Amino acid sequence: MGFFAPWFLVGFLALGIPTFVHLLRKHVTIPRPVSSLMFFERGTQSSTRHRRLRYLLLFALRLLLVLLIVLAFANPYLRRPANANGSLLLIVLDNSFSMRAGNRFMDAKRQALETLASKPRSQRAQVIALGGQVQLLTQPVSDSEQLKTALDNIDVGDGHASFAGLGRSVHALSESSPVPMDLHLFSDMQSTAMPDNFADAVLPANVKLTLHSVSGNSASPNWTIESLSAPAELTDPKDSTNSRVKAVVAGFTSPQADKTISLVVNGRPVASRTITVPENGRTPIEFAPIDVNYGFNRCEIRIEGSDSLPADDTARFVIRRVDPQRVLFVHSAADLRSPAYFGAALNAATHGAFGLQPMVVEQTTNLEPAKFAFIVLSDATSLPSIFEHTLEQYVSKGGNVFIALGLDAERRKHIPLWSSSLEQAHTFGPSGAVGIGIVDFTFPPLEQDKPGRDNGGWAATKVLYAAVVDSKGARVTARLSDGTPLLLERQVGEGRVLLFTSGLENLTNDLPIQPVFVPFVDKMTRYLSGSEQLSGSRIVDSFVQLRASSVAPGKAANVEVIDPEGRRPLSLSEASIAQSFRLGQAGFYQIRFANGRDTVVGVNPDRTESDLTPISPEIQSLWIGSDDSRRGSERVVASNPDSQNLSLWWYIMLLAFTVAVAETLLSSRYLGTRREDI
Repeated sequence: MGFFAPWFLVGFLALGIPTFVHLLRKHVTIPRPVSSLMFFERGTQSSTRHRRLRYLLLFALRLLLVLLIVLAFANPYLRRPANANGSLLLIVLDNSFSMRAGNRFMDAKRQALETLASKPRSQRAQVIALGGQVQLLTQPVSDSEQLKTALDNIDVGDGHASFAGLGRSVHALSESSPVPMDLHLFSDMQSTAMPDNFADAVLPANVKLTLHSVSGNSASPNWTIESLSAPAELTDPKDSTNSRVKAVVAGFTSPQADKTISLVVNGRPVASRTITVPENGRTPIEFAPIDVNYGFNRCEIRIEGSDSLPADDTARFVIRRVDPQRVLFVHSAADLRSPAYFGAALNAATHGAFGLQPMVVEQTTNLEPAKFAFIVLSDATSLPSIFEHTLEQYVSKGGNVFIALGLDAERRKHIPLWSSSLEQAHTFGPSGAVGIGIVDFTFPPLEQDKPGRDNGGWAATKVLYAAVVDSKGARVTARLSDGTPLLLERQVGEGRVLLFTSGLENLTNDLPIQPVFVPFVDKMTRYLSGSEQLSGSRIVDSFVQLRASSVAPGKAANVEVIDPEGRRPLSLSEASIAQSFRLGQAGFYQIRFANGRDTVVGVNPDRTESDLTPISPEIQSLWIGSDDSRRGSERVVASNPDSQNLSLWWYIMLLAFTVAVAETLLSSRYLGTRREDI
């Protein structure tokens, strides 16, 4: 037994108060009628008898009441061993992709069921699946049948396990229910699941971790397709530049071996190569050209033979063969430089996959925009009203438009498809030309992995003229060094509008003659044509956007998703409001977007799951807390899962209330005034 607040025991000094009060008890007399007091002699009565303790039961109750109040504030507790009924059992089953190796998943599930069967009947438990996401499959319950059913229904998945994600989830559980927890993790303890920062995987102090490894202390050799590069769209299979697939075959804890690699198109092997993969090394391989049919072609690169993890011997991707697409380039009659510069960059970037169709503004009256991959408006702010209305419908249904404001924009403040007009224009002149100061390299048309000190090549660009527009509601992706927005994007319905506040000729800026112009046109073309969205290969647990986020739910057309098993994972209500979809398993997905476009996407597991090397025993020991530094010296007995402290505060206060009631009844009985009946 102990006290949470022992300093309150000083209150025992208050026991003298009821003793003093009891001695000062009221003298009880019986009134008697007397005719006159003149015959009575004055005398002094001894008070010794009145100072003796009487009514000992009442006195004892008063002392006990003070004693109980002091004890209650000292908050005594009883320390007892933690029994199974007081702790929460967490059964975490790893169902990530690496658990497909050998019998790992079945062994882990069997051990988890044995642990569940051995728990006391009254102990609460919770089942958690650790895969691409941490899934809480049950609430804390003591029903063994419900828990067993949840374990039986867990299947091995294709996601990447993360012990950091497990740590965050357990921390959230601990905050919502701060009770001792006994966590049993059944996993292959893959080293790639451990975060770079070990602190991210550390569990709360009230959690006792027990590891059940199903992989042993050594890794089995395994080979996989580590990386893949293939065109999402192909216009000419004989094109030696684009019609090729590149892959890298990697071995993990593997000896040198000869491997046969096959290219499969629509289920039919079309090419095969034999390569030598060095010990724990990597070997690139290339297939060219690629003979594919029109439409979506489901392709695979396979490693023939078997190894420790056969499921990662295949890499899936999709190639769509299409005819060269046309890009409509609308420009003013006086602007002849913009189509020349843009057309040359487009041809150099896409190698004929996109063809430019220049057209002056006056010829667009009866034009149908839906025939083009996307539309460029260059220095063309004054459009025929019929064509402008058609463009608005085109964009709202999913079409994309790139607008470049040239010198003519200053004379006509109206900007087509933009919700605001031109506010003013900055003309800097050759001597005062400004550079591009801020570039958002996460924006797909500007994306670069390592921009460098020259701002990804944009710092060398000099701008002589730029319009100032209202950027409210738009994403500003590039600014001039003086802060003027240069490239903006705004979502309009299911489509998007990109606004370049300068021109595409070399009069308003020198961007068309800079090396960064061709990559910009290439990425922008693929972004606006939808090639980026219709990418032929994704990673498990990545997301694909189904509709524009700015569209109100229920107003857009339904989307349709068919998973690799031919099922429709979205219900009718979800298909009408879903903004994005998680690609949760490996295989080929068929998707129809809200804007009416179709695609097929090949989904592959995260290749970090192919490295079957387990966590070292030292790291495992550190994780389960054998190193005292994990839990820290501040860990108190109250949070030790091996013992529990039971507070007696409420019990003492309940007893004190009972004593107070009894004391009140006795005091009214003993100390009341007595009268004689006449």
